[in-house]
Amino acid sequence: MLTVDKLMSRPSLAPVLMKRLPTVELDWDTRQKSRFEALDSDGVRLAVFLPRGSVVRGGDVLVAEDGSMRRVVAQSQTLLKVRICAQHGTPFDLMRGAYHLGNRHVPLELLPDALKLEPDPVLAEMLQGLHLIVEEVREPFEPEGGAYGRGALMGHSHGSSQGSSHAHGDSHGHAHDHAHHHTHGPGCSHGHDH
Repeated sequence: MLTVDKLMSRPSLAPVLMKRLPTVELDWDTRQKSRFEALDSDGVRLAVFLPRGSVVRGGDVLVAEDGSMRRVVAQSQTLLKVRICAQHGTPFDLMRGAYHLGNRHVPLELLPDALKLEPDPVLAEMLQGLHLIVEEVREPFEPEGGAYGRGALMGHSHGSSQGSSHAHGDSHGHAHDHAHHHTHGPGCSHGHDH
């Protein structure tokens, strides 16, 4: 087993060199740990010992005790992707959703047109009640760093053009037939007959 004890965050290595490095694919739970084991793309077992508090991001490079390097790939995992209702929503709806998730200290990835978070049925229901579309996806997860921590101002753009399907009903349980179905909460006011 090869010991890894250094992390190069967003290294400025030549792209051709980065492409040639063996990779190690890690999910978000593992990338938050300072000690873990992993298997790289060449089948080499790694024992990773980083300074406490280290957070590994996709694109970072792990440096082993022998000087060899591995490029970290953020592994796709099951997430909730939250978007604005294209027919009736506004950007303010997404802002409200981010505010309420922030109040609960939920790890959250911010995209220009969406939020991503780890699956939680209670939070999904809350977000749907805020007039937002919530869908389950399999994508890499790069949540925002703390306001003063590493990565706080880093923009992560992982655009996806996956379609969405979601149930539609109002606070009274009425079903509606629209091209895009969605669930609304109290205060939804876009022409439903109640």
